[in-house]
Parts: sequence; C-alpha cells; structure tokens
Amino acid sequence: MKIEAPSLAALKGIRHAFFTRRGGVSSGLYDSLNGGMGSQDDLACVSENRARMAGALGIAPDNLVACWQVHSPDATITVADCGPVLFADPEARVVGAAHAGWKGAFGGVVEGTVAAMERLGARRANIHAAIGPLIRQPSYEVGEDFVARFRAVDPAFLRFFAAGDRAGHFMFDLPGFIAHRLAEAGIGHVEDLGLDTYSDPERFFSYRRSTHRGEADYGRLVAAITLA
Repeated sequence: MKIEAPSLAALKGIRHAFFTRRGGVSSGLYDSLNGGMGSQDDLACVSENRARMAGALGIAPDNLVACWQVHSPDATITVADCGPVLFADPEARVVGAAHAGWKGAFGGVVEGTVAAMERLGARRANIHAAIGPLIRQPSYEVGEDFVARFRAVDPAFLRFFAAGDRAGHFMFDLPGFIAHRLAEAGIGHVEDLGLDTYSDPERFFSYRRSTHRGEADYGRLVAAITLA
C-alpha cells in the first residue's frame, strides 16, 4: 500500500507515505487505491480509500487534509506522473508537501513550499526532502516547444533533456530538474526514490500511460506527511 523514503522514515516525530495503487476498494481503471476526488470514480470508494490511507498514517480520516488541486506553483498533492515531494524539518517540527509537475517545478512550487515552511520556523539547512514516484526520463517524451521554454529561462536547463527516438523530440528528466530546484533552494537533504509511474502499472497510476492507452480517466496516487 505505501512506500517510505528512508531519509524521512529515520526522522523522529514524522510519519509519511507515498501510497501505491494497491490496497483499496476501487475497481476498473481505478483499481484499487484511487485517492482522487476529482476523478470519475465512485466517491464512496475514494472516501474509503482515503480512510485507509489515513489509518496507515495513524491519523483519523478527518485529519487527512487536502486541497482542490490545480497544476500551478501553489498546488498539493495527489499525482499520476507529476512529482510528489514531501518535506520535513524535524527540529522545528514543520512538514510540507508539493505537487511538482513540470509547470509547478518550473514556476517555483519548490521555492514556495520552502518559503511557507520558513514562515513556520523551519530552516532550509534542516529540511529533508524526498521525491516520490513520478514519470522519469525514459518515459517522458516532449517536443521542441517544451524545451524552448526551459532554454529561454536558462540555457543550462538543457542538461535535463536527452535526445528522443523521434526527430524533434526529447526526453525530460523531471526528477533531476526537481532535485536541482531543491538544491538551488538550499535544501540540505534530498532523496529521490527512483520510481517511475509510467513503466510500473502494477504499483502506480499514470496519466500519460492512460492517455496512450486511450483510457477515459485515470486514478490518482496520494503522498502524505504528518507530525507524530
């Protein structure tokens, strides 16, 4: 049902999880631990799935807090290819979560999350960050216009792109770019779990995989963190 980042699991007073698609009650495209209230799944199933996730974290279902999510720098945190990033400063006892798709990572969601944590007393050097399951470079093909957005901001960003198999297409290293933004933000401890949502259908939902298969919708994965 859940995967933990060793670096976060080692922190006292912090509980977290990157949930897989297993261990829930949904069926069909949403089999089985779909956490997306915005999906077309039966909301009763999603509610039960979220209750199970809360139980795995040792909290009451009503205390599993989420917001209505958009793909922008201020969004958190169900995913289906975008990068879930969990943050914790164990000394200040401040935690955070970010939905870092390419738009969010490009637009400053990492920096915004860190700034919000600082306002609550966290220190950048003490923050641990873990990048959970997301679409990885071998699975993430993009076009020339996409690359041009990054090049226009900083030509050094081209190192996050590799040549694709098709002419005029490239493979984007989203986790590498997120890790770069975390380092630039002064985060002292960064862990990448190295898990690819697209290539692992047994464990993870994937928006891009569902799109390539012509499926009408897709399940959403959940990442969560709490103070113990």
